[in-house]
Amino acid sequence: MPRTVLETELRNLKGEVLKQGQMVGDAMLAAIEALKHRDVEASRRIMAADRDINALRFEIERATLIVIATQQPLAHDLRLLASILDIAGELERMGDYAKGIAKINILMGDKPLLKPLIDLPRMAEIATDMLRQALVAFSNDDAETARAIPGRDDEVDALYNQIYRELMTFMIQDPKTIDQANYLLWAAHNVERTADRVTNICERTIFTATGEIVELA
Repeated sequence: MPRTVLETELRNLKGEVLKQGQMVGDAMLAAIEALKHRDVEASRRIMAADRDINALRFEIERATLIVIATQQPLAHDLRLLASILDIAGELERMGDYAKGIAKINILMGDKPLLKPLIDLPRMAEIATDMLRQALVAFSNDDAETARAIPGRDDEVDALYNQIYRELMTFMIQDPKTIDQANYLLWAAHNVERTADRVTNICERTIFTATGEIVELA
């Protein structure tokens, strides 16, 4: 495979990863919005759309393996292709977190929210913004930005801890709220895990750009 063809294939694969990331970010924000407004039909659509995220992951993997098999890339190109495989899997699992939040909204049935959601949507906004920045850094081979992004995970963790304390107070004061509180804790956990997986993407970006294996968490 001529170098120009390989470069085209690599650009295409990066583009597909960015597309998958956009789908995941949109799904997460939509899942939180559906929960916020108790929109069960929207949650069903999000769960169904998760199949598209999964399908794109496998298409990215198929195309990446073809490039590896036909080109036998070395050095930076091989690191990039290995990272694409890993990141596609990370994104697929983030999509599962969004799907899980949609499922929570459905499982809640006609039970009302304990209170209007404020901190949880903020968590999702930060996590999805981290994801967007991480994917841009990956696309640009920007190790410096990739090192900085995980610092925002502290904001997500702080919001999660605040939600946890508040929901625990609800449960202690009124055991009848335990089910509703647990549903919201589950949702918050999924957002928190999404931010954690962004850190994994940042680590892969640094590996791709520099060959350095780091743990940013």
